Amino acid sequence: MSKDELISEVEQLKEQLTGDMFQDMDIKDKIHNLEMQIKGTKPMDSSFDCVGCGS
Repeated sequence: MSKDELISEVEQLKEQLTGDMFQDMDIKDKIHNLEMQIKGTKPMDSSFDCVGCGS
């Protein structure tokens, strides 16, 4: 998936947010994961190196 496709998907997910924390939890998790892919980051507690950024 290209960076532009990821950004587009994030924008679509943001439009689905309702303002209800419990309803939005899954959507916000998806947004967070996509933004991490866009930025090339990985979770701090991950023992796996990021394939995308090569670290």
